[in-house]
Amino acid sequence: MQRRRSEGFEARKYAWRADVDYRARPEAYRVGRGEQGVLICEPYKGEILPHWRFKTPDEARESSRAIAGLFRDYLARGDFVGADMARKFLQMGFTRARRYTNYKGGRKYAADGTLFERGTGDPAKAESAAIFFEAWKAAEADPDYAARKAAWRRERG
Repeated sequence: MQRRRSEGFEARKYAWRADVDYRARPEAYRVGRGEQGVLICEPYKGEILPHWRFKTPDEARESSRAIAGLFRDYLARGDFVGADMARKFLQMGFTRARRYTNYKGGRKYAADGTLFERGTGDPAKAESAAIFFEAWKAAEADPDYAARKAAWRRERG
């Protein structure tokens, strides 16, 4: 049986908390790796999640545009946490669409922890993934965002 990434997870050591308002307390936010905290950090999760869709390429296109717009709005307001959360949702659009491309129903593991066969998913989701990938990489390449992210990591983690 293959080991799942969640094995050995220690909740008390996890940097993000559901009971924190990260707009009111941005100093509590950590950039982390990849998409960490994306479905926890409020109020951003509540603002961005309703726009997040990848079922079809058209939905992915509309969704990535809306989230990229939120990304730019957060940056314009000097809200790095919001911008980073929007970037994480763009990244998550890519990774989830790829998961549905690779595995039927987007399920990678069976209930017993064994890995399902790869290549059984929906090939149309690959286009959705490509749309989100482009938006995610554009956000990461934004010079204002990159400078703010580097400063945040130096100062806060």
